Amino acid sequence: MPSHYINGFLTVVFGGSTGVEVSTVVASATVGNQAYKRLHPAWAYKTELICAGVIAGVTLLFGSALGGFLFAFEVIARRYNKTLLISGLTSMALASVFVYYLDASPLFKFEVKAWRWQAIPFVAILGLIGGILALYFTKTVIYAKSYFAGIKSNFIRVNLGAITVGTFIFFLPVLYGDSYHGLGEVLKSSLHDSVNLLYFLPLILLVLLKPFVASLTLGAGGDGGVFAPSIVTGTLLGVLFAQLCNHYLGTQLVVINFALFGAAAMLSAAIHAPFTAIFIIASLVPSGYLLLAPLLISSFIAKTLAKKLYPYNVYTYKEVATAR
Repeated sequence: MPSHYINGFLTVVFGGSTGVEVSTVVASATVGNQAYKRLHPAWAYKTELICAGVIAGVTLLFGSALGGFLFAFEVIARRYNKTLLISGLTSMALASVFVYYLDASPLFKFEVKAWRWQAIPFVAILGLIGGILALYFTKTVIYAKSYFAGIKSNFIRVNLGAITVGTFIFFLPVLYGDSYHGLGEVLKSSLHDSVNLLYFLPLILLVLLKPFVASLTLGAGGDGGVFAPSIVTGTLLGVLFAQLCNHYLGTQLVVINFALFGAAAMLSAAIHAPFTAIFIIASLVPSGYLLLAPLLISSFIAKTLAKKLYPYNVYTYKEVATAR
């Protein structure tokens, strides 16, 4: 159980361009699996216990009880029954108590602004772009894992990945680790800095390179997944899209709002779980639930397009699948 915590922590701390979310979820799912194996009365409730662990992990990570609950049903269980609902709601309630007393503050402090129906066409276009970008991420992860799997020497595989990822981080420090620190700076600068070609170029590079560097990290053996890279890439995409529209089309799109729409689109398309994406992204900022309607639109458009183009979910847990 602690191996994923340790490996995920070391991967991110030393610069691996992924996040600790998957490591935490797999470890918490293992808690449920071990309970199933060791407690005889629990033998009839294997999936329930695994989902309970997953719900607790996601709820504590993002401070979103509904996000954790929906993730377990959309991605792990993929079915509903009375015992799953009871165990899920119990885990969600207990995890919410921990969030409330330990750390209920959102990841970012930016206040969202009211949205207008005139922005819906732009939200839909962003959802389509997010779905295509998620497909690019999916294909890159698959190719990177296939390429690195062909390298027989663990020493060469790990160090090739480390050197390559480190080189990208040297030139673009925002790519370091889960990138949440750099993302906050990008969001802050988007509210104040003047917009010109030099502003757009780094954003374009980050949108294209974050999925690529995350894929290199995972392919070379880093412990992590697509949660943080998807959220970061989608947020950067939303900022880039809104600023391009405002600068060249004369629109007045709210940048922070579109940053969240992009994050929801990318995460939804990557894990094929639109409801999970909506509530997790809404919990990242204060008053994020004011944007539920456009978040819903961007998430479903991105997920629908991504699933149509490539029906397989990049977000798979071999450990969880085996446990089930």
